[in-house]
Amino acid sequence: MKTRLLGNTGERVSALGLGCMGMSPVYGTPDETESLRTLHRFLDLGGTFLDTADVYGAGHNETLVGKAIAGRREAVFLCTKFALGGLSNSPSGVNVNGRPEYVRQAIEASLKRLNVEYVDLYYQHRVDPNTPIEETVGTMGELVKEGKVRYLGLSEASAATIRRAVAVHPIAALQSEYSLWSLELEDEILGVCRELGVGVVPYSPLGRGFLTGQIKSPDDFEPTDWRRTNPRFQGENFQKNLELVGQVEDLAAQKGCTPGQLALAWLLAQGEEFIPIPGTKRVKNLEENLGALHVSLSADEARQLRDLLPSAAGERYSAGGMKIVNG
Repeated sequence: MKTRLLGNTGERVSALGLGCMGMSPVYGTPDETESLRTLHRFLDLGGTFLDTADVYGAGHNETLVGKAIAGRREAVFLCTKFALGGLSNSPSGVNVNGRPEYVRQAIEASLKRLNVEYVDLYYQHRVDPNTPIEETVGTMGELVKEGKVRYLGLSEASAATIRRAVAVHPIAALQSEYSLWSLELEDEILGVCRELGVGVVPYSPLGRGFLTGQIKSPDDFEPTDWRRTNPRFQGENFQKNLELVGQVEDLAAQKGCTPGQLALAWLLAQGEEFIPIPGTKRVKNLEENLGALHVSLSADEARQLRDLLPSAAGERYSAGGMKIVNG
């Protein structure tokens, strides 16, 4: 397993992490047996960087991950998140809570579900527009002093918010969506992360599965699959995005790898500060994703790939979801 340094922490983690959200009922019906097999296989192959959150499956995901890592805690760099929940008056229509008292409630609940004494990386899942980031991060920093958390992270935070947070406590990583069809991070935020030594953890690096080439129709999704409501998977947007994926497939064939591997290799080629967390609940997909670590892209190839592809059609979230990204 190849490793990378996580931000300015001095910690080495697996160069690809494992996003666990899909192991809860988000992208259709979960399979706990296969999910546990996938988690164990990741660890057996030398993977260390596990990503979960309290909101995934309303706590189900943390409980599942806790079950998987029992007896193997020291081999895992465990990441979880809080903040999506608790406020009913959010202007976005999505509940976000960064209040100090909620930070403490959330970590205690997560530690209990995960059945661990500490979390390696604790993210604020979304920035609370009603609570100054200094108050939220200040309380998160107290958790570090108390030994409940080792490092702090933010998710979908703006450049200005990152600067304000770092002034209060070191921030190890920013988790935000970034892939061949989600490049907004490059406008300003990525430069600030590099300036401040903040690691970058791209979520949905495979475009929620679209960039694998395995999705050909909205009918490929189960009725309960969240992607059915996502703008990029609907109507004309879906058809336009199929054209983008078709170009990824053609380029992957030339490179002798799968489309998903090419998409992940492109991300890895953007810099050593990137630690993508492709998610899956199946061993077969996990092993394919990890194969991206053996696909080599030169700087020129990575640049050409990005320049050849059209922009993705549609917003990456609904209107309410878009109001709380890059906050």
